[in-house]
Amino acid sequence: MINLNNRHLFLFGGSPPFTSSLGKMFADFSLNQNGKIAVLFLERDGWKDYMKKYTCVLEDNYINEYVYLPLNSNPVNRIIVELKSCTGIIIGGGKTEHYRDYIVDTSIGECVREQYKKGVPVAGFSAGALICPADCVIPPIDNSKAEHLFLGGLGLIEECVISVHFSKWEEKGNLNKAMERVNVPIGYGIDDEAGLYFENETFIKDEGGSYTFTKKN
Repeated sequence: MINLNNRHLFLFGGSPPFTSSLGKMFADFSLNQNGKIAVLFLERDGWKDYMKKYTCVLEDNYINEYVYLPLNSNPVNRIIVELKSCTGIIIGGGKTEHYRDYIVDTSIGECVREQYKKGVPVAGFSAGALICPADCVIPPIDNSKAEHLFLGGLGLIEECVISVHFSKWEEKGNLNKAMERVNVPIGYGIDDEAGLYFENETFIKDEGGSYTFTKKN
């Protein structure tokens, strides 16, 4: 059964699939063959084939039931009903501003927070990772205004900022500026094909390339 006393958050720096070890952990927390995984994503051409990238590692760990929830076409009520029936939630990658608009300050976001608090594991890939903290920091390379955006996030984790595609986008300077701007003590830079796992909002494990920066007093 899902452990109601523990919360599980997986943040990935790039596109799917899950890394092998973190994917197994997510599957274990999602009840394996008894699990049902929701994938929240932005619909685009070829999305059905792309979903295999999210599910392939989980299928290797005996999860076979999935529900795909395009944010820009599904009725909100249906999404919420499906999320409440799931044992794991994935938030996909793409345009971060759109993910934030469709999820964070909506009833969908409230449902994700409620499920997370109940012990349902949540995984965010790239844009999905950026919207998970209390502070959603979107770098200039990743938004239409080409400037640093500081917005409210889902609040699944606090007192930190997240940077994705860390080495690829050369994000060290932006991450340090973000830590200063929102006045948090720690920043996590996550490379493509890498991920972090937090239990009860405490960093536990990484897999692949990740970098931790602590704010100087």
